[in-house]
Formats: sequence, C-alpha cells, structure tokens
Amino acid sequence: MRDFTETLADLRRRVDDARAYLQIDSARQRVAELEQEASRPDLWDDQDQARKLTTELARIRDDLEVFDGLEERLSEIETLFQLGREEGDDSVEPEIDAGATALSADLDKLELRALFAGEHDERDAICEVHSGAGGTDAQDWTEMLLRMYMRWAERRGFDVELDEVQEGTEAGITSATFIVKGRYAFGLLQGEKGVHRLIRISPFDANARRQTAFASFDAVPALEHTEEPEIDPGDLRIDTYRCHGLCSPHHARADGHRRVGAERAVPDPEQGQGDADPRRPSRRTAANRTTAGARVAVGREEGRRVRQSDPQLHAGAVPAREGRAHALRDRQRPVRSRR
Repeated sequence: MRDFTETLADLRRRVDDARAYLQIDSARQRVAELEQEASRPDLWDDQDQARKLTTELARIRDDLEVFDGLEERLSEIETLFQLGREEGDDSVEPEIDAGATALSADLDKLELRALFAGEHDERDAICEVHSGAGGTDAQDWTEMLLRMYMRWAERRGFDVELDEVQEGTEAGITSATFIVKGRYAFGLLQGEKGVHRLIRISPFDANARRQTAFASFDAVPALEHTEEPEIDPGDLRIDTYRCHGLCSPHHARADGHRRVGAERAVPDPEQGQGDADPRRPSRRTAANRTTAGARVAVGREEGRRVRQSDPQLHAGAVPAREGRAHALRDRQRPVRSRR
C-alpha cells in the first residue's frame, strides 16, 4: 500500500490555514449574534437593514458549511488510511487517492476565494461588452465574448440577466449589458476588464484575408440603492468659463459653462513619484493652478471695474437684446473708398 502520510499532512496544513484566513472561530460567534438579531419580531420593519443582516448571515453560514465539509472529508480519509495500513488492505488505496485529489481541488478553489479581500469583490457584477476596431469582425467577436462570459457564469452556478443588446449591422452585436449575480462575481470578473483581440481568417472577407478584431469588456460592482458614494468636495475641481467675445452683458458676467472633474494630486519630489510615470508629468501641476488662479483674479478685477464704471450694468438693467445691438454697432468699421 502506498504511503499517503506526506499527502495527508499537507492537506491537514491547508485545512488549518483555511481556518485562519476564514476566521472560523469569530465567524461562529458572529453567526450566533446574527441569529439572535434575526429572531426579533420587528426585524422587517427596516427592510434594508434586514436584507443586509440576512445576506451576511447566509454568507457566513456558507463559509462555515464549506469548511466543516472539508474538515470532515479529511478526517474520513485519514481514518481510512490508518485502518488500511494497520490491516494491510491495499483495496482502499484507490479510494484514498481519489478522495485526496478531490479534496486538494476543493482547497484550491477555497484558497482562490481567500484572495478576494477587496471591498466589492463579493458583490454582483454589471458587465458591458463593446465592439472596437474591425468592422463586422469586431461585432462578431463581441457576440462571441458575450456568449463566452454568459456560459462561464452559468457553469459556475451564477445567475445571468441579459439587460440590453445592440445588434450589429451585418452580424454580431455592437454592445451588450448583462448582470452576473452570485458571490464573488465581481471579484472573478474584474480581472477580465480591458480590450480583447482576435486574429483569424475573416469569414466575412471574400478574399479570405487575416483580420484583427477588437472588443472591450468592463465590469463594475452592483451597489445597493441605499448606498451612496461619499465624495469629498476638496477632491473636486470646478472650472468655469465665461463669454469673452461679442455677447450680451448678461452672458459676459454669468458662467456660461462649468466643468467638474477630479483634482489631480501633485507628486511630492521628496516622497517619490509612486506609481506615476516620471516621463509623463501631471497636466495640472502647482504652476498651472497658480496661473489659473491669477487669471481668475484678473478676470474678477476687470469685471468689478466694468461694473463700477457702468451702474446700469451693475444693476442688471441692460437687456440682452440691447447689449447685442451695442456689440454689433461696435463691430462696424468705416469703409475706405479706393480711388
């Protein structure tokens, strides 16, 4: 009979590691607390809170069930190996080998789940595919990607909901949106984000030439309706634009366009560039912000001087139509006659 001592010892070590990264001891205490809260008669008075509680309880129970099942299977294999070695029964060797192989595969899946430690890794995924360069081949490649991801999700036991499909001109699709529902759906699909390329002999080319098609895939986590992202006003950059040409006085002193964007952090030379590429400096540096602030200050001073010189303009009594008429008269130039 083959010696499985090292194999079983390695499996026991991996199961003990699973107990640590799954936090089994604290999970059992948390289950007891959640079960006590779930037994309250007024639980569903707040439906959002009740839904969060039941979801957390189901996930912790799933982790405990998976871990208890793995530990029980390992104990059975260890007992079977000890009995077979004591009695010299070689007939149990295939059963021990098959059980150890299956247990190792399940531990591989569990260890992969342990890598998903992100904030939204356990959520559902809202996915989109879009055709890129390549014409009809790209649209056909986009449809192939959609089928691949949907079949992959179904094989893993996820629920797939096809939300929107935009058909292509000749074949395939130009874009599609679908939702993958299941635990760790976003964690598994976020690594697929990006542009996917297909090189093949085009079935849509009469000359059977090799064509390259591109399609993009994107995935975002599905958030609850009650969850709102927190945005710090200090992280926003608001640019305002005004009319500087021939326009009415109202348009000259009112913001005609505003653009809101994220403020880019200026890297500190003493702290290093971090992940930024030193060959590509930030477009919005401290000097640019200083120059922009100076332009804004000059514009405000000029507007203040104009309002002080024209009380009617300051009071807002000049209508827009009259202001445009003044502007058109100012544009007129005397025509010089040529002799």
